[in-house]
Formats: sequence, C-alpha cells, structure tokens
Amino acid sequence: MNDVYATAALREGLARAMPERPFALELWDGTALPPTDGLGGPTFRVRSPRALGHVLRAPGQLGLGRAYVSGEIEVDDIDAVLELLDGYAVPPLDARGKARLAAAAVRAGALRSLPRPPAAELRPRGRRHSRERDRRAVAHHYDVSNEFFALMLGESMTYSCAIFSRGATTLEEAQRAKLDLVAAKLGLRADQRVLDVGCGWGSFALHAAREYGVHVTGITLSARQAALARDRVQAAGLSDRIDIRLADYRDLAVEQYDAIASIGMVEHVGSANIDAYTRRLAAVLAPGGRLLNHGIARLRHGDPEAGPFSERFVFPDAAPLHVSRVLAAIELAGLEPTHLEGFRRDYVQTLREWARNLDEHSERAERLIGPERMRVWRLYLRAARRGFEVGFTSIFQVLAHKPR
Repeated sequence: MNDVYATAALREGLARAMPERPFALELWDGTALPPTDGLGGPTFRVRSPRALGHVLRAPGQLGLGRAYVSGEIEVDDIDAVLELLDGYAVPPLDARGKARLAAAAVRAGALRSLPRPPAAELRPRGRRHSRERDRRAVAHHYDVSNEFFALMLGESMTYSCAIFSRGATTLEEAQRAKLDLVAAKLGLRADQRVLDVGCGWGSFALHAAREYGVHVTGITLSARQAALARDRVQAAGLSDRIDIRLADYRDLAVEQYDAIASIGMVEHVGSANIDAYTRRLAAVLAPGGRLLNHGIARLRHGDPEAGPFSERFVFPDAAPLHVSRVLAAIELAGLEPTHLEGFRRDYVQTLREWARNLDEHSERAERLIGPERMRVWRLYLRAARRGFEVGFTSIFQVLAHKPR
C-alpha cells in the first residue's frame, strides 16, 4: 500500500471534520487539502506520520505543540496561524467521528513509530511551587544560554517590558526609560539599601547603583543569571555596591531594605504563594519604604492560568494573576498601594523587538539552543505579543509603601 493511498482515508476524514478551512494542509506524501474559503491563509505542513502520533498520544494543544516543536509540523506564517486560531475552531465530533478519524490516522502510519515527547519539554514533578520545583522551572526557562538571551534582548539584557510610550525610539532607550521609571517611583536616594527580587542578569541593580548611588542586593534562582550578573557588576566596578545572590525569596530573613523592586518576578509566584510572597517582602521592607511590583497580569476572568504548551515548554508553573489579586495580596501584607499603571501596548512593541532580534540572529541562536528550543521561542514571542494585542494579558506596575 503506497503512502498516497494510505493517506486517502485521512484526507477524507479531515475534510469531513473541517468542512470550512481558512488554511491549507499539506501531507508528507505530497497530497494536500486546499483552503475552502478561496482566500488562502496559512499553510500547515505535516512532515511525517509521527505528527499524527503526537496528536493521538495527547489530543489538543499539547500534542500539536509536541508535533511543532519536534519539527513534524511546520507552518509558513506563525502570526497568521495565531490570528487564525483566535477565531477558528474545529466543529465538535461525535464519538463515531473521532473513532473514524483516529482509525484513518493509524492507517496512515500514526502509530508505526510511537514518538517520544521532545527533549525541550519539561514535565514538572513534585509539589507545585515548592522550592525544588520552582528551581527546576526557573532553570528550564532561564538556564538555556546567556549568549542566546543576549542575542534576543540586546545590550541591556533586560527581560521585562520596555517603556516606549514616553518618547523612546529604540529598545535600548525604552529599557533605560523603564529602569529610570522604576527608580523614580521608588524614590531612590544615595546610600539606600535596595532589594532586587528576581534580578535577572543584573540590569536594574547596575542602573540603580550607577545612577542613584544605592546599595543593591539582587536575588535569582538561575545559576547562569547570577554568574553573568556578577561578571557585569565586576566589570562595571560596582562590586562594593551590588551583591548578587543565588537565593529563593523565601530565604529573605532579617535584613531591612529601604526599597524593593520586583520586576518580572510575580508571574513565577502563583496564586497559592502570592500572599506569602508579599508578606515576605513586607517583612524585610523598612517602615516608610516602597515596593514596586512590575508584572504580567491576566485581564479576562474565568480563563485558565496557562495552557499546556506554555506549562511544558515555556514557563513551567508560571501563572500571571489578575492585578486585583496582586493588589489584594499587597494590602493583606500591610502595605498601602499608592499608584497603578499599565503598559500593555509597550509590551507589544517590546515583544516585537525581541522577535526581530531573534530572527536577525536565528542561525547563531539555533546553534546555541538547538532547533527544538528555537521553535519554542519563535512561537512563544509571537503568541505572547498576540495576547497583549488582543487584551488577553497586560502588564502593570503597582507601587506601594509601608506605613511608618
């Protein structure tokens, strides 16, 4: 039985399951299902029966994600696919229809060689948001390659929303504007003690120490981030003002700080730990001190915290909360919120710049992290941007202070 014949039943089943198709579907044997709307649209290329095996093993987003990450499914235009998925859904199939389609996939070779999940997938183990599980999740996302992040983020090595809406015209200018805005909201003054929670590669710590003369303690769970941050601090001649620690926020104890910056950290805390997180920060914030929380938030209620693709391939256990939940946690910790500001459109532009950087350095980036991870990142940056464009997510800075 040749492949063309083997895929005939599959094509017939797919055509029956998707009578309206604003996209083209090409199979590994050269056969295809054209779009039905006469307008074209994106093209999905199924490169081998193993793609079907992924979908049969994990129907839905996870199976499709595995097929894409492993290279068994390719698309010609990621942005067009994301736009399509916002408004298109396969009509529901009854049990008999599902069985027929699965049988056709098996005849086409779906289970001839059962595919393994891609190496880029992390399957979280242990109690959610335990210390060890958080450490593994952070390492999965951040301990990829410092050079890779440099290619994507640019000179600033700042992995959080840049501020373009106040006159910046380049990514570097916009990241400096963000760092200055955080410092201004915190009211930084010379010789203050500042805590930078989730300090990344040290960009805010370097900026605050150099421009405002403060003493900064930065903490991160990423060993590679900490190593590069320390190198950058030493190269800047600021070792006497900046201390970078490989530490969990739960390790914070008795030291007191005049100001705390939490930039891009709250997304990793989760709804179960947000109250404990803000209580811990409040405990080490000196009376009269200020806290600035800069983080992604969900705008829609009732949606899940994250989809299975993001959970396994991008940000394991990351859970953007609603800003109302963050405000409630801040208040429960005894802090007074004094200012709230959103930067949704700024993050759209930031993600566009990061994707452009990655595209411009795609060959080098793929050599650093491999083709699977590269596919994850190319999809993630565009899907995240789409989320901000359509109002699924936003990003907020919440300023609060501790009463004297």
